Amino acid sequence: MARLPRVHLAGVPEHIIQRGNNRQVCFASDDDFAAYASWLQEFAEKFQVQLHAWVFMTNHVHLLCTASDSSGISLMMQSLGRQYVRYFNRRYNRSGTLWEGRFKSCLVQSERYVMAVYRYIELNPVRAGMVSSPAAYHWSSYATNALGRPSALCQPHGCYLTMADTAAARQQQYRGLFTNESDDTMLQQIRSATNSGMALGNDHFKKQVAELTGRRQQLAKRGRPKGSSKGS
Repeated sequence: MARLPRVHLAGVPEHIIQRGNNRQVCFASDDDFAAYASWLQEFAEKFQVQLHAWVFMTNHVHLLCTASDSSGISLMMQSLGRQYVRYFNRRYNRSGTLWEGRFKSCLVQSERYVMAVYRYIELNPVRAGMVSSPAAYHWSSYATNALGRPSALCQPHGCYLTMADTAAARQQQYRGLFTNESDDTMLQQIRSATNSGMALGNDHFKKQVAELTGRRQQLAKRGRPKGSSKGS
């Protein structure tokens, strides 16, 4: 079956996940994380992509970003992937693929969905049992978004900026998002949308995306269509 083309829209935030092939380790040291972060910043700037939230795990990465044109994210990820694979193979005297095929992504509706993805991304190390608090994990955007650590990599989304009038108040409001219990329904929605490439949002948003892109944004129901026969 032919793979469906990805859906990208200029100015619409997007959640991205890229995994190592067969879940293999992609970052074996802090130097690896730092190299990836440096090239991510370089290619984000080159292709005019704003990064709002991110986390680098040992065998995958999550990004929340917005591109100024519909090709920006694909160009950024292609360039970043090639550059990092060359570095990783040379550093560890290996050859061949590193990433698990194409990265996965979904468009994200603003308002509560964007902030839910912020939280989902930065809680990744906590859900993995690596740390007890997102503040304890170095390779994520939490320290910037929640604690005000300067970062050339991270640029706030409009939904983040409207949380409060000052940076300190925004950071306080943002930290409050992490004191609530996990919303399992939202977590499953984020995972399902990203894995399927469908839009994350309400029905109106999904309808808008479908009309703009010509791609349905609802998973097809399983089973035979009504009226079909077993012999057809």
